[in-house]
Amino acid sequence: MTAPIAAPAKPAISTFERYLSAWVALCIVVGIALGYALPGLFRAIASAEVARVNLVVAVLIWLMIIPMLLKIDLGALGSVRRHWKGVGVTLFINWAVKPFSMALLGTVFLGWLFRPLLPAADISSYIAGLILLAAAPCTAMVFVWSNLCDGDPTYTLSQVALNDVIMVFAFAPLVALLLGVASITVPWDTLLISVALYIVVPVIVAQLVRRALLSAGGQPTLDRMLARLGPVSLMALLTTLVLLFGFQGEAIIAHPLVIALIAVPILIQVYFNAGLAYWLSHRFGVAWCVAAPAALIGASNFFELAVAAAISLFGLNSGAALATVVGVLVEVPVMLSVVKIVKATRPWYEERVPA
Repeated sequence: MTAPIAAPAKPAISTFERYLSAWVALCIVVGIALGYALPGLFRAIASAEVARVNLVVAVLIWLMIIPMLLKIDLGALGSVRRHWKGVGVTLFINWAVKPFSMALLGTVFLGWLFRPLLPAADISSYIAGLILLAAAPCTAMVFVWSNLCDGDPTYTLSQVALNDVIMVFAFAPLVALLLGVASITVPWDTLLISVALYIVVPVIVAQLVRRALLSAGGQPTLDRMLARLGPVSLMALLTTLVLLFGFQGEAIIAHPLVIALIAVPILIQVYFNAGLAYWLSHRFGVAWCVAAPAALIGASNFFELAVAAAISLFGLNSGAALATVVGVLVEVPVMLSVVKIVKATRPWYEERVPA
């Protein structure tokens, strides 16, 4: 009997990557401490924005996602059609499940179970903030999560681009429906600038650099550059985390119970939607390299747009704005845990996925 051919070994991850969760926890603590100790510094950084899109964070996101976009051959995007089931699963979760499940969870937990512990005048505003958070699928950070779980990069890019197109048309009516108002003011400048900054510009830059590297030395040159940029991407992620928690350091320390209670429906929603997307992908026979990012895209949120919309509709110091900020606070650590779950269950998934 012929011995089975062993699959090529994957490169060992570095010590830094192995303890990424510990570094994330450290950055959360450092960010909160610095934000509380140096509020003026973080207010100055936060003020560097255009249409409520922070330019410092935008640059850090470029450093995070451009190395990942370098891996994508745009000529191969047509092949994503074979993953149409994965695209369908993610669209279903993002637009037919997530906003409505968040509205339900927010009402149950904040409007009922936690009502005695929250300021009564702000409860409806908190729920509105959660709805705004869930109505916009994530744009930029998804590339980070997909890369960490070895997801198919062409699928991820295609899915994010499709979600962005849908969001331009569906965000306003969907939020209006769930908030029960006739019309809402969508911060179109924030939406369009965010799409340009987090998708269009990084894709163009990455493709120009990719072509230059391939022309200069072929695939080996590109691989060497990717190896060098890997640590840069992770450091940008951690620096972004310090900034995000630093921006809200005072609020976290001033309102710890409120923030903890608002986080509960967000946590449940993330794990529910990620699990549902992963299970549906398994049921429909979707390849794991698509099912993993499908779960992550289905669970994560476009918090920049949510925060901007909450401020535009309800004001800077509103409960809605605070609720969307809580989404920012839990996004990175929770999505890292989802990455760990889908990677840990890969052998089970690929062994049992229908042919």
